[in-house]
Amino acid sequence: MKIHAFLTAGMLCLFGIAHGQKISFEIDSNTTAVYSDVIQFYEELDAKYEEAKLVKAGKTDSGRPLHTFIISKNQYFTPEEAKRAGKTVLLINNGIHPGEPEGIDASMMLARDLLKSGDWNENLVICIIPVYNIGGMLIRGTSRANQNGPNEYGYRGNANNYDLNRDFIKTDTRNSQSFQEIFNAWDPDVFMDTHTSNGADYQYVMTLIETQIDKLHPSLQESANSLTQQLYAQMEDVGYEMVPYVTFRGRNPESGIVSFMESPRYSTGYASLKHTIGYMPETHMWKPYHDRVKSTYQLLKALIRSTGELGPEIRQSRLKLKEEIQKQNTFTLSWSLDTTRHEMLNFKGYTSGTKKSDIHGQDRMFYDRNQPFTKEIKYFRHYKPNIQVEKPKAYYIPQSWVRVLDLLKLNGVVMEEVQEDQVMVMERYRILSYQTSSQPSEGHYPHSQVKLEKMMDTVQVFKGDYIVSTSQPQVRYIIETLEPEAVDSFFNWNFFDSILSRKEYYSAYIFEDYAFQMLNQNSSLKKEFEKLKSEDSKFASDSRMQLEWLFNKSPFYSDIPMKYPIGRIIN
Repeated sequence: MKIHAFLTAGMLCLFGIAHGQKISFEIDSNTTAVYSDVIQFYEELDAKYEEAKLVKAGKTDSGRPLHTFIISKNQYFTPEEAKRAGKTVLLINNGIHPGEPEGIDASMMLARDLLKSGDWNENLVICIIPVYNIGGMLIRGTSRANQNGPNEYGYRGNANNYDLNRDFIKTDTRNSQSFQEIFNAWDPDVFMDTHTSNGADYQYVMTLIETQIDKLHPSLQESANSLTQQLYAQMEDVGYEMVPYVTFRGRNPESGIVSFMESPRYSTGYASLKHTIGYMPETHMWKPYHDRVKSTYQLLKALIRSTGELGPEIRQSRLKLKEEIQKQNTFTLSWSLDTTRHEMLNFKGYTSGTKKSDIHGQDRMFYDRNQPFTKEIKYFRHYKPNIQVEKPKAYYIPQSWVRVLDLLKLNGVVMEEVQEDQVMVMERYRILSYQTSSQPSEGHYPHSQVKLEKMMDTVQVFKGDYIVSTSQPQVRYIIETLEPEAVDSFFNWNFFDSILSRKEYYSAYIFEDYAFQMLNQNSSLKKEFEKLKSEDSKFASDSRMQLEWLFNKSPFYSDIPMKYPIGRIIN
């Protein structure tokens, strides 16, 4: 009881409860707020301070609206006002996984303390999404077996059991749609999405995922590095030394840490398509909850300070690159780890080993917290392009692919509607092969390892179809969604699966007679057919394969199946 009272008193001082409103965490440091209290808290701040405003955005899958809490000394509470005034915009997202609620509590306290003190840069507009996954937060329980508190919290999945941090490209949820409306309207210069980790044990309370630096446009990399370095320095100054998110290259620290490659399905991967510097802090799940909240509070505070200082530089870099990227011709669709480059860092871990399990009798892994260590290990921070593509001048999208068009519009992509029927020559892809997951992933069976064949094709284009120029700032979003080989392309997320199956077939007993006539009337076809039978024993012994081959040579054959419907306009 004495220890708990001491901790609570210390937190009251640290977070400035004398400033006014308390949250449940400040009364009991192993408690996190419930959703209704979160919204009431921000409503009270809105009523109390002229520099704050709570705004409702679109609905979520819970039926409740997504909120944005805006802090601005000049009372610029719309994206248009902030952009006209040249303000730097910081967007903070909380509760994407409500079982990881540190950011929810830390943001509430920090918003209150900032408004009370006025201690933030005048040129910075701060936007906070109090809770993103509202449906998951409404399901209270203790579902995270590997987590040390709080005593009750929300559930990882949303109201439809989607993991919202896998939904930023495919957009199966209303949450994702409403978030993208907020993100694309505000066009934040810096973005942070708060989380809690699972995985290895180590001494750090806080680890950090930064936007994979090689994915950022070169014009923004220097600013991003400066911001990241300031965050690390400030966290060390306040007693919460950070380390990059711990993903070992092998099984232990000696193998080195690998920088996390967040594809666009993740929040920071999505942000990078918009040329936004993104961060995903991951507190360690087994550290006490009060430490996890305090470290998140300090990281958010550091982010606000450094973004305020570096904001003008970041804004200018982003404006410059939005012009430059329209002239860029080659884009990377997938990346692989560059094992030839690494940095060295001191890692503070715990000695690990194996011992016999008392349950199954096999070897199990364990960490010994009585044996901490500090070792210099390799940090593999860089990736190299794996698959690249030359951008076309434009993409052609038939009007029938409504979902694709809706998502492009949602993301600010400029499109030109075709005004009359016409014939166009363009480059098309044929899907030669792909791998499909044997297990469902977020409501899909995603594809991967796509192999393509390019061809020039004459296409009947209809009035109402769309042409999408690649000479626009959203070109990365366009390419990484429309090119099938991209990791999180619309193709890989099953948007185009209807093209993968044939719609017309034949009855063998009828087609046999027609095929026989084909061979007798076309000597070159017959010669090719006989040659294939003589050279391929499997083909020679399989009557179905032979009829299929002949059907594909017949006038009844349609080339629609396996032909990707999105065209690439080269000239």
